Amino acid sequence: MTSGALQALIFDVDGTLADTESVHLAAFNQAFAELGMDWVWTRDMYLDLLTISGGKERILHYWNQVNADVVALGTQALQDRINRIHELKTAFYENAVNSGAVALRPGVLALLHEALAAGVQLAIATTTSPVNIAALLRHAMGDDWRLNFSAIGDASTAPIKKPHPQVYLQMLDALKLPAAQCLAFEDSNNGLRAATAAGLATIITPNPFTAQHDFTGALKVVPDLSQVSLAQLRQWHAPAHT
Repeated sequence: MTSGALQALIFDVDGTLADTESVHLAAFNQAFAELGMDWVWTRDMYLDLLTISGGKERILHYWNQVNADVVALGTQALQDRINRIHELKTAFYENAVNSGAVALRPGVLALLHEALAAGVQLAIATTTSPVNIAALLRHAMGDDWRLNFSAIGDASTAPIKKPHPQVYLQMLDALKLPAAQCLAFEDSNNGLRAATAAGLATIITPNPFTAQHDFTGALKVVPDLSQVSLAQLRQWHAPAHT
């Protein structure tokens, strides 16, 4: 890896910036009920489904499981159905976030502000939808939240989901920085694999939905960012890139 000072922090969203997964799960189940479906995803089921990156991909994966012996809908009809479920789910999620159901994880906001004050760039690399990102960060940082981020990669810009590194490679290109000058922040095995495949040293902050994941290869695994400062990150980053 090329040596270099730390110039940018690249964050995953769901589970990393905020503990969102329980709210996503509730929103999925609300969408199923709204459409008269008999699907109910339990917490344990959702733990397994989280190995699939992307909400629509998760729905399709489950659809194929429960309808394995049923004649499938036509491809377009199935995609339309999945899109409708996901549209409703996203609306329920956005309403929940706007009502204060989700907050940033400990230490996140302070670290974001510290980085910005020091001239370190911020970016987002996620598989979630733009609407979900906007709902969360508008609520946490205000209407001008977008101005704090030099680049944002999401489900609309990076269709190949994690653990593929596409979204991280896009963010490095947008930042015009080598991986050696950046740090990634993730909460899951898929996220770690995506970031490391792009050459990024990665800080992991597990949550209750990902605590059992394999984080071999992470630069550091910490409970949250409440005890993590920019100086600490630079200290961890330096040996990895010298």
